[in-house]
Amino acid sequence: MAELRPQIDALDAELIAFLAERAGYIDRAITLKQKENLPARITNRVDEVITNVRNEATAKGFDPDLAETLWRQLIEWSIAREAQHIPE
Repeated sequence: MAELRPQIDALDAELIAFLAERAGYIDRAITLKQKENLPARITNRVDEVITNVRNEATAKGFDPDLAETLWRQLIEWSIAREAQHIPE
């Protein structure tokens, strides 16, 4: 376990870095959606992201139900962040 824990911690740090990078893209999406007069929630895109995540999880041997649960939370957070700046 002593060897494994630092590897898990390092991977967690990488995951946080990727999530922070993703949040930066969400901030960019706010600007683009404002310019294009698009709403924060675009249902077709949510469905597309979930399908992509489930497929990627399955391909990588990761539980697609867990992946979907995690991404739905991430998507809702992202939409809420966008909605603070984009009127529905």
